[in-house]
Amino acid sequence: MVSGGMACVKYLTFLFNLIFAITGIVFIAVGTVILVVYSGYDNFMDSWFFVAPMLMIIVGAIMFIVSFFGCCGAVKENYCMMITFSVLILLIFSLELCAGISGYTMRGEVRKMVENRLNSTMEHYSNNDDIRRSWDIMQHDLQCCGMTGPNNWAQVGFLDNSVPNSCCKEVPEGGMCDLNSIYMYQGGCMQNLQSAIEHNALILCGVGIGIAIIQLIGVIFACCLARSIRHEYETVIMTF
Repeated sequence: MVSGGMACVKYLTFLFNLIFAITGIVFIAVGTVILVVYSGYDNFMDSWFFVAPMLMIIVGAIMFIVSFFGCCGAVKENYCMMITFSVLILLIFSLELCAGISGYTMRGEVRKMVENRLNSTMEHYSNNDDIRRSWDIMQHDLQCCGMTGPNNWAQVGFLDNSVPNSCCKEVPEGGMCDLNSIYMYQGGCMQNLQSAIEHNALILCGVGIGIAIIQLIGVIFACCLARSIRHEYETVIMTF
């Protein structure tokens, strides 16, 4: 059994693994929420956008499983489990680092993606139910109208100052939303959608950095504990 300061390290390692397990659950939950929330925006996103939340779910599941090795290794003072835990955490850290670098390099693609997608789908609003649903969800959620403003709708076939009803906060019963409505959203959706994506990405990046730091501290504790356990084993063997 480890003694002295290593006993403290043992319990700290166990505590860190509980944090890892909780963090894994949070990752799974956040990744799932992102997929659900942005499911209505799939017509405006390239496929690479949904890689990040899927990666979060996978990493979260791996973290939850890996934390089992850390907890068992700390409680049972098992050298092999502690080393396995350290290696797996380092692998997860490398995966997160690669994802972070990829996300950072792709940040400049967000505006281009949003602009291209909005341009290509707006003209199909009237003849494609799926695209109409996506536009209505976006305009309602982001409180915006058109790509750069309400006048964009006149360019895709809307006549007599009319715009989709989702452009208005309120629509009179039996009436329609138009450019003269006092309830109409004046801002365009392109800037709002881009800002929402970049803001959420920034939050995820900050959370990821915080978790990565905790992971490295946990690895240090685990390595110290593993070294102490091995030293105890060697001492016991030498006494015989």
